[in-house]
Amino acid sequence: MAKASAKGGSRGKSAAPAKNPADLTAYEAAAAIASRNLTSEELVTACIARIDQLEPEVKAWAFLDRDHALAQARAADDWAREGKGLGILHGVPVGIKDVIDTGDMPTEANSALFKDYRPRADASCVASLRAAGAVIMGKTVTTELASSTPGATRNPRNLAHTPGGSSSGSAAAVACGMVPLALGTQTAGSVIRPASFCGVYALKPTFGLVSRRGVLLQSHTLDTIGLYARCIEDLALVTDAAAAYDSQDPVSISAARPRLSEIAASEPPLPPVFAFIRTPAWEQTSSVLREAYTELIAELGGRVVEIDLPTLAQATECQRIVQSAENAAYYGLFREKKPELVSDGLTERLKSGARIAAQDYIRAVNMRDMLYTAVEDLLTHYSAILAPSSLGPPPKGISNTGDPIMNGLWTYLGVPAINVPLLEADGLPIGVQLIGARRDDGRLLRNARWLARHLAGEV
Repeated sequence: MAKASAKGGSRGKSAAPAKNPADLTAYEAAAAIASRNLTSEELVTACIARIDQLEPEVKAWAFLDRDHALAQARAADDWAREGKGLGILHGVPVGIKDVIDTGDMPTEANSALFKDYRPRADASCVASLRAAGAVIMGKTVTTELASSTPGATRNPRNLAHTPGGSSSGSAAAVACGMVPLALGTQTAGSVIRPASFCGVYALKPTFGLVSRRGVLLQSHTLDTIGLYARCIEDLALVTDAAAAYDSQDPVSISAARPRLSEIAASEPPLPPVFAFIRTPAWEQTSSVLREAYTELIAELGGRVVEIDLPTLAQATECQRIVQSAENAAYYGLFREKKPELVSDGLTERLKSGARIAAQDYIRAVNMRDMLYTAVEDLLTHYSAILAPSSLGPPPKGISNTGDPIMNGLWTYLGVPAINVPLLEADGLPIGVQLIGARRDDGRLLRNARWLARHLAGEV
């Protein structure tokens, strides 16, 4: 039977550290460090101990220099002792997906093509995290070039099941308490699906909210930086830290960033009403997922209305065309110059993408705003769209990372989406996906927090 759980849905009122600092949320840890109840060195030491305990089986890390992580933590503590201003993530460790550049660590993208590659500078989002005081803990495992060929990571909830992809290491590291926060990337479902499979919170923000400069590019119209955490407030906190306008990223939103932490922590003016959309892939979902969602809808009662939006089938197909064509354009050079370093699975994907006709690609790109209009109109009547985060619990085996079909259409539309880890079946997580309007990330986070608290009986 499926069951709802709102564990981690909202932070506690106290910022005092728990017995094990590795179990603190980012918000609690930052507050404890700021109030001198905890040092960054103590927090990072606890996280390293957790990694040493679990990493041999989970395999979440592509690169981890424990001494370097501790050196950053000590520098953060020295800064605090000198009475200097503290950023919102001061001393808090963050994992970085290994397709995102870090100037002091390799970025290898789980590919022989990038073996021993050392970027000269941080990606823009990493630089923003450092400016907020974060400790960059290390690089988390990705699938090959953030594509579909699995990496070494196992699902910490059940090692025999996939953690999802391509941001597998980031999701797994947060899920088992190795770090409170991590960054991932999503072109179809690479942030939301691993969050669903590993049972953690994740946000794929509005397209362009977080800069992609310094991130391996496979699709300039789809690639989005995503964020992992253990609670809604932490998602808002890390997004506030990472989001900044970047003139060197052509899709970066040139507008003031709202304070997501304040919006997420506030109460909705009225109790939310959600539009439940099965999506065109509903018939592909597992029976346990359908049972879980039947129970969820019944539990929400009048707070959810089932809606049919036929245009979403077009969005699903358009996303597939755009990703395939752009992926072939950006990665095709790798296949042409060093085909022996590209896996057979990725080679076939790139060949398929290269066969897409230019007119089909252009039509798919140009359809996006028109198809978004139907979603935007719907969200004038409902607080958020509710839909599955995946086709079911994480599949058994590690030979594939699962199907992103429940996520790709929302990525294509450029809207914010969040995974809320509310359901499970047979001990395996099943995520609930909430979708909001473009640039309405704060309201989406607030509604997700309300949903988790409502199901926990807190509101």
